[in-house]
Amino acid sequence: MAKSLLKISVVYFMIGIAFGLYMSVTHVFNMTSVHVHITLLGWMSLALVGVFYHLYPNLGKTGLAKAHFWLHNIGLPVMMIAIALAILGVSPVFFPIATAGGAATLIGIFCFGFNVLLNLNKRSA
Repeated sequence: MAKSLLKISVVYFMIGIAFGLYMSVTHVFNMTSVHVHITLLGWMSLALVGVFYHLYPNLGKTGLAKAHFWLHNIGLPVMMIAIALAILGVSPVFFPIATAGGAATLIGIFCFGFNVLLNLNKRSA
């Protein structure tokens, strides 16, 4: 689980930084919130979770870890794409879709938090 999270965090890092450079080159900064969320929730958060799971391998073996991985990595792209489309004025329907993606991401993050709180002191099997 740790390696998967570290690898996917690097993908978010590359996307976030490339997106930031695109905004810098074009001088169009209306997507700043998308860039920041990809970089913070994708790169930084998932890299730190990957480090947690590397340091405490028992945490990465739980159902909560798997739930976090999938909810975070489905919710975050849905949220980011929907926010971008809403900002671009494609349709206001993308705001509730962004909220649904954000809710999935939040639930995933809570799975991680509960995993740490419930299982950090347990020994690996």
